[in-house]
Amino acid sequence: MKKKLIVLNTTIMLGLGSAFAIPSVKAESITDIQSQRTGIQSDISEAEQVIQQLKKEQSKMNAQIAQIESAMKENDQKIKDTKQEINDTEKDIESLKKEIKALEERIAKREEVLKERALSFQESGGDVEYLEVVLGSKSFGEFVNRVGAVATIVEADQQILSQQEADKADLEKKQATVEKKLQSLKDMEVELKGMQSQIEDQKAETVNMKAKIEKKESETEALKQSLENKDAGLEAQIASIRENIKKEEERKASEKADLDRAAEEVNSSNASSEGSSSSSSEESSSSSKGEASVKSSSKAESSSNSSKNSSDKPAAASKPAASKTVTSSKPSSANTGSAITAGYKYIGNSTYKFGGGRTASDIANGLFDCSAFVAWAYKQAGVNLPASTDALKNAGRQVSDSQKQPGDLVFFNTYKTDGHVGIYVGGGKFIGSQSSTGVAIANMDSGYWAGVYNGRVVRVN
Repeated sequence: MKKKLIVLNTTIMLGLGSAFAIPSVKAESITDIQSQRTGIQSDISEAEQVIQQLKKEQSKMNAQIAQIESAMKENDQKIKDTKQEINDTEKDIESLKKEIKALEERIAKREEVLKERALSFQESGGDVEYLEVVLGSKSFGEFVNRVGAVATIVEADQQILSQQEADKADLEKKQATVEKKLQSLKDMEVELKGMQSQIEDQKAETVNMKAKIEKKESETEALKQSLENKDAGLEAQIASIRENIKKEEERKASEKADLDRAAEEVNSSNASSEGSSSSSSEESSSSSKGEASVKSSSKAESSSNSSKNSSDKPAAASKPAASKTVTSSKPSSANTGSAITAGYKYIGNSTYKFGGGRTASDIANGLFDCSAFVAWAYKQAGVNLPASTDALKNAGRQVSDSQKQPGDLVFFNTYKTDGHVGIYVGGGKFIGSQSSTGVAIANMDSGYWAGVYNGRVVRVN
């Protein structure tokens, strides 16, 4: 009986050991999976930050495209107005041509009159015929009448000649005025079309950049979705393991109950006090080990839950990166600092306007073209500059690109040579009224402006 009891107790111990060993192993698996989830959730958090940054960039691009479209609309209207002026001027030219034709006909008729009179009085050529006309009179009265007639005719001829000269001079003046106006309008049309082409190129570049950002955002969203799916799979795996642990514990508890009942039956039928004492001792030992195993399993489960709770907490928001400060070298004169900072209030609050910035209304509403903005900025610093790129390139002394300093004027070949100008602010950047953004600070060391920068640098005296 004692041998039977020992065998039974050994079976109980083995059963209890296997009952708590399996959940412990599975608890370790949960910890491993939870660790994987922590890494995935960290990746998801990073992906969300990238998506938010891309959305900000996309919003910025949309604003930039809106500004470009506004500039294009304004430029389109200017082109339409110029074309209308050209059409009106061409109509004026047609009308003038008709006047010229009528004037030429009058001149031709006057010449015929002069010829007829010359033939009447000078058939043989020379001034003698006039004397013959006068001296051929038959009486003194006829002599007086002929002298008067000749004087009248001569005076009339002189008036005709004077009128003819005046008409010719008027004709030449009208021709010169209209041709100058027409040429000016055609030059403006060419310049506006060149500017429109430049704006369209910048819009295409911005739209292309926006498309790249949208593609990157889409890819990041897909990556985030993939990570979330993987995280959900791991979470389901943990739930499945916990469910299996629960079932395994229930099964082992049932087995333990059966073994306990069998042990009680053996103990009750064993009359030997030694056997009863031994059985009680072993059962107590088995119970202690079971409790220790249960505590170990509970601790592992607690550790697993703690890890999960920790991973489920949202990642702490990363501190925003410190904004990069562009440091500028010493300005070229005492006034350049004021000229540079004067335009800061218009950054993000202005629109490019061809021919703008030359009236109080345009300035109040932030409507500038490039040269007018430079002239206005320097005027705030007490320096008067012309408001055209051709004049500005001669508004100071030229220095080499390697010697440029904040406050120097920098030029770009856009729709024409030296078609754009800005004020260098240092760090490879310049401030100016750009056709796509209005007043802004742009990078001239990379991108569009690096490609059109021509190296001309003018230092304002």
